[in-house]
Amino acid sequence: MYRKGPQGWLKHLDFTVLNLIALHASYCMAYFIRMGTENPYHSKLYRTIAVLLTLFQLLVTIVCHIYKGVLQRGRFREAIASVKQSVLVVLLAVFVLFMMKMGAAYSRKVMALFGMIYLVMGYVVTLLWKEYIRRHRVAKKSIVIVTVKEYLNALLAEMDTEYYNLYRVAGVVLLDATEDEAESYNTEYADLELSIYTYSDEVLEQIMHGWVDEVYVNIPFEKHIPENLLGQLADMGITVHVRVRVPAELSNYQYVFDKQLGHHVLTVSTTYITMYQAFVKRAIDILGGIVGCIFTGILTIILAPCIYIASPGPIFFSQYRIGKNGKKFKIYKFRSMYMDAEARKAELMEQNQVKDGMMFKMEYDPRIIGCKKLPDGTIKKGIGNRIRDWSLDEFPQFFNVLKGDMSLIGTRPPTEDEWEKYSAHHRGRMAIKPGITGLWQVSGRSNITDFDEVVRLDRKYIDEWSLVNDIKILFKTVGVVLKGEGSM
Repeated sequence: MYRKGPQGWLKHLDFTVLNLIALHASYCMAYFIRMGTENPYHSKLYRTIAVLLTLFQLLVTIVCHIYKGVLQRGRFREAIASVKQSVLVVLLAVFVLFMMKMGAAYSRKVMALFGMIYLVMGYVVTLLWKEYIRRHRVAKKSIVIVTVKEYLNALLAEMDTEYYNLYRVAGVVLLDATEDEAESYNTEYADLELSIYTYSDEVLEQIMHGWVDEVYVNIPFEKHIPENLLGQLADMGITVHVRVRVPAELSNYQYVFDKQLGHHVLTVSTTYITMYQAFVKRAIDILGGIVGCIFTGILTIILAPCIYIASPGPIFFSQYRIGKNGKKFKIYKFRSMYMDAEARKAELMEQNQVKDGMMFKMEYDPRIIGCKKLPDGTIKKGIGNRIRDWSLDEFPQFFNVLKGDMSLIGTRPPTEDEWEKYSAHHRGRMAIKPGITGLWQVSGRSNITDFDEVVRLDRKYIDEWSLVNDIKILFKTVGVVLKGEGSM
């Protein structure tokens, strides 16, 4: 029976607990240095701060995957992780204290000292615990490796340096070695106290009667696994792991093993999102959508008469756009253009600043309500420009977010005619839900006229997606909108 081990932050619960101890030790030291001998936990204020620090430590650990690959990290990468962790914990605590209007009550020197002490102590504790694991961990599982001569050195080095005695290597079966070669390898690796064999029925007999929990098969793609080997091992009750060779053309993508249509498959995608991440992202979208719809209602009362007086007609503009993976949906906006804007678009296509017509951008767009070009060449802005400059036209899209057609953060949804011009590379930017804002919008917004640059930024967002990056983009969007740097 195979029991899958804990995943995510629970996989390294020991590091989490030790760093929580280091956090409170650092907190007490900082308080002692600044305030004297009094116990910080006797004060209601500093007890509250301690609770906040603990909660944010756990939050940062879970959301930022602080201990992902911790056993494989070198000292420099460990230092970077420690800096990231301590800085985020302190900043989050300070921000919440400020929002709770407690900013003037606590000592900033205590928090500064805490941050510095915790950075060093957390780093040292992590390194010491890793060294302890390396030296003292007793292997709980015994494993046999089935491989070829070409992979032997790398696999044994990997087991020694990266898995910290997690496994006891009971033996190695070389599928392409002769008996003489196997004997030579046994001499070479005598200090590792393992046995190296060629493949034979006798080897299966030894595996059956020895301590073997798992078998790891790692062979080249073109090499065939001996007939019935895996079935015989499974019949013995031994857990078998077979490394799947991913084609080189797919090596830059993310992949998971799944079961689809009744078959076990290797699922390849541009990015991978867990159920937890999907739940949090959707929860943020729903919360943001509700708040956004409330503001949209308020803006409707203000903008409706302004739009109607300047250009009689509907207050809202709707249009079919292309969503995730080519699915059409109807997008909603406050109308910022005259009623015949779509009909006039073809006439103005020659003045499009985006090459190949993959998007439509103009410095002076006469379709915008109230926009005029004066005889001296200056552009007089109207109500439509004001709506677009402050991105007010985008607010009805919060309804699209609530419906699930869009997300707060994503890629810009193209029009149907733009979609028809897409190549395979361009289509990749629609692998996720479109968003009200995104990476390219906060990197230049309407100032970007090279569509390939838009695609590059969108693909970068998708490939590097995380909840933390979404939050960063949200904050950047607020700043960009307040500056009025073009329309979204």
